[in-house]
Amino acid sequence: MRLPTLLPALFLFCSYFSFSNAQQLAFPGAEGFGRFTTGGRGGEVYHVINLNDTGAGSFRDAVSKADRTIVFDISGVIKIKEKIVAASGITIAGQTAPGKGITVYGNGVSFGSNSIIRYIRFRGSINMPKGACTVIADNLKDIIFDHVSIEWGRWDNLHVKNSSNLTFQYCLVGEGIDPQRFGALLENPVDITVHHCLWTGNQSRNPKAKAKIEYINNVVYNWGKSAFVGGHSATNHFQDLVGNYFIAGPSSTDEFLSMFTATDHVYHKGNYVDLNKDGEVNGRLITDEDFMKQKATLLKEPSSMLRSNVTVSSAADVWKVIMAEAGSSLKRDQVDKRIIGYFKSLGKKGQIFKTEVDAGGKPEMKQQFSKLKDTDADGIPDSWEMRNKLNFNNADDATLISKAGYSNLENYINSLVQ
Repeated sequence: MRLPTLLPALFLFCSYFSFSNAQQLAFPGAEGFGRFTTGGRGGEVYHVINLNDTGAGSFRDAVSKADRTIVFDISGVIKIKEKIVAASGITIAGQTAPGKGITVYGNGVSFGSNSIIRYIRFRGSINMPKGACTVIADNLKDIIFDHVSIEWGRWDNLHVKNSSNLTFQYCLVGEGIDPQRFGALLENPVDITVHHCLWTGNQSRNPKAKAKIEYINNVVYNWGKSAFVGGHSATNHFQDLVGNYFIAGPSSTDEFLSMFTATDHVYHKGNYVDLNKDGEVNGRLITDEDFMKQKATLLKEPSSMLRSNVTVSSAADVWKVIMAEAGSSLKRDQVDKRIIGYFKSLGKKGQIFKTEVDAGGKPEMKQQFSKLKDTDADGIPDSWEMRNKLNFNNADDATLISKAGYSNLENYINSLVQ
């Protein structure tokens, strides 16, 4: 999943690692400031068994209570009319869905503290209120999004405000729609990690970083007016940008950096920009001068990265990883395949849309039920329980914590994507 080419002697993390490794990761491969999130570990399991907007067995009902791990016995598109407000302390295991997985479409979802969200698609709609965002992570602490597709938000695809200890990793944030068509607004989150994500088809804000953020090994492709946007306010903001690649597409201007001021304190290293739209990745190194033109304050040392653990690759290598992994990539649907197809053109294809209908609309997805037998309904198939010497007639063993530090249910859902 990760290419091992490291930027030369970037930082010495050894002393910090010896401390942080004593804590339990949200799942193997979790990185960044949200990596110690516990989610629904040890709580009840909830099976999503239908694609209804409301009611028993629905996704809305699943996320309505804390201390749950949510598994999916069905695949397809869940069309929601009103915004979903999720409880704190949940794990959404989208990787358990059969077929091409789960898409939540039509309105936004807001999350609470201590949540793990993996391998699922969230898409808004032009029918949402004008100021609506697709995913909201406001006023919370400890959350990690892993391999999540976030698209078709009206104000921004993603909104994060006054939160701390967050990670977005291997996510796809794309195709914001009218009226703003923006990627993400980060309003004063502290200790937020964004790494190995694809930002694509957004007019601007990829993201707008009014934040204390580490932005590592991302690709911004086919932005419109501008790509990465500074905080641009009287408040001090701190942005560590390392190993990112900005690749222009048909919609892009040359403005890959925008709206920084002296209150934006930037550490940068190993970032590249490719503006020639020639179907190849052959950009140039981003320099101090590029940020100085924006009037940012440059730092010699990072503000956040010394306290994090993200494995840093070179920008020249990482775009290939993102092409393979970004978004709900276990099985991509038609929309994400189209978006990745634009990216694969490396400058020649792509568009910024006004509505999801202009982009091709909500794709039809075959409803499919899981064929895995789960006698005790603990979220773990009988076959896996037998192989791992558990009792498929006893649901209590799913919540037991193993020597690895995860519950048996977590060991199962993690095994699906290791």
